[in-house]
Amino acid sequence: MKIIDSHIHYSRIASFEDCARHTSMVDYTEEGYLKEAGANEVVHTICMGLTESTPAGFPDVGVQTPMGADITEKLPPDMSLCLGINPHNLSKRCLSETEEQITNSTGGIVGMKIYAGYYHVYINDPVYDPVYKLAEKHDLTIAVHTGETYSARGLLKYSHPLNIDELAVAHPTLRIVACHMGVPWVIDACEVAVKNANVYLDISGLFTASAEYISRQSLNPLLIDRYRQALAYLDNYDKVLYGTDWPLVPMGAYIDFCRKLVPPDAYDKVFYKNAIGVYRLDIEE
Repeated sequence: MKIIDSHIHYSRIASFEDCARHTSMVDYTEEGYLKEAGANEVVHTICMGLTESTPAGFPDVGVQTPMGADITEKLPPDMSLCLGINPHNLSKRCLSETEEQITNSTGGIVGMKIYAGYYHVYINDPVYDPVYKLAEKHDLTIAVHTGETYSARGLLKYSHPLNIDELAVAHPTLRIVACHMGVPWVIDACEVAVKNANVYLDISGLFTASAEYISRQSLNPLLIDRYRQALAYLDNYDKVLYGTDWPLVPMGAYIDFCRKLVPPDAYDKVFYKNAIGVYRLDIEE
């Protein structure tokens, strides 16, 4: 089964490197990425741009917009990018640089990522208006972090998935992905997607864990049923995108876990086709 992973990271973030070494136990290098992707039939990935100016600085208010990926000088083959946005650094120069990168990317940039919760700014704050205008102008998707924050410095009131409802109503032509399905507010996230035609969900990062932990939780009916109930309430697998949040989980174990959440007749949509449509990927369906 061909897979598109719609949510990974590929940046030198100290906390991600620590997680890879001590929790998820993955090789967070180009070689490790290529090996895991190849072993699991992952034919394309979407990287969420993120940088930090000091080790363990994320969420780093001092970094420049747009944020990219810096594990290697160039992205690996078959990887697209969502440029990361720092709301504390959205000067005219930064916005101009963002648009220049979009224009010159020849399709490699497919969206922009809003790190709600990590940055203590609501996604409907006027500071983001120029970003949404850029996305609409260039037909890009807006990915929004929702739910639990990996950093203890985050504030959950900014990352609650209900905040997306207002954004979706204000920008009805903007494609919006609620990353992580708003975990733990998964029913709330699904309701926002039910109500708004332009809102989608990715199921990345439902936890940060090793393969052993993921396998154990795959047998936990209380956890599995919670996610299945939310997706059953949504009742529309055209709106669900597979993703991992790699390197915070290993690819293979997380694929197996997500197969338990999605009915087999929806695998092709969730694991592959939906990402092509939502992120306008230049890939054969």
